[in-house]
Amino acid sequence: MSRVIRAAVFQTAWTGDKESMIQAHEQAARDAAAQGAQVLCFQELFYGPYFCQVQDPAFYEYAEQIPEGPIVRRFQALAKELRLVLVLPMYEEEQPGVLYNTAAVIDADGSYLGKYRKTHIPQVKGFWEKFYFRPGNSGWPVFDTAVGKVGVYICYDRHFPEGWRALGLAGAEIVFNPSATSRGLSGYLWQLEQPAAAVANEYFVGAINRVGVEEYGDNDFYGTSYFVDPEAQFVGEVASDKEPELVVRDLDMAKLREVRDRWQFYRDRAPATYGPLTDL
Repeated sequence: MSRVIRAAVFQTAWTGDKESMIQAHEQAARDAAAQGAQVLCFQELFYGPYFCQVQDPAFYEYAEQIPEGPIVRRFQALAKELRLVLVLPMYEEEQPGVLYNTAAVIDADGSYLGKYRKTHIPQVKGFWEKFYFRPGNSGWPVFDTAVGKVGVYICYDRHFPEGWRALGLAGAEIVFNPSATSRGLSGYLWQLEQPAAAVANEYFVGAINRVGVEEYGDNDFYGTSYFVDPEAQFVGEVASDKEPELVVRDLDMAKLREVRDRWQFYRDRAPATYGPLTDL
């Protein structure tokens, strides 16, 4: 029997202050639920600007504890009210001076399921992330949610195939990749890497990117958020490259079994031969 999940991603522009940014995402959650969405993922560092364009310790104040902090608590209540699974990409403070780029996962009953901490941290012009984040130490968790098994990879992670595969081996059916990625740097990869990962690992991918140019640099965030299936087919249209947009799509989970039965990539893996990959 086919199982269809109505999933959503939300791309938006920086509003100029934290509270109005949070409110914009609360409204997006309500709009998604009104359209029948069952799961929704926001963009990377969703309630702030992409402050990694500069190196300024003033932005450490955007970090909060997960799940004890006020933003997680606020969205737990909203998830419970709307019966909506939420993926919240946030700035996490484990303790003073120990900070991560993290996604918290909230189930449809409002319960906190856990977190993924971004593993691969860039340090290039306009993306000075090592100034703000430690490399993640969470491994590759897959969360058993009301809609099924959900994984998270964050932005720069997507350039590394190992985590994509680890999420598939752990049973992920949908993997969300919240991002802040710039037109001039990575536009040629955006509609290549994530469809390829969906094919290689035989699950759905939801890719989310913010839009616009913010006051802290000249990065031009190009949106174009989308869902892609395990045959590298976009599910519906790709979102705008300039405007905020809520993307809601129906994902037919029967496609996963169909593709896995056809290709058998997991059967034909040869892990006994992969040791040298970690010796280099």
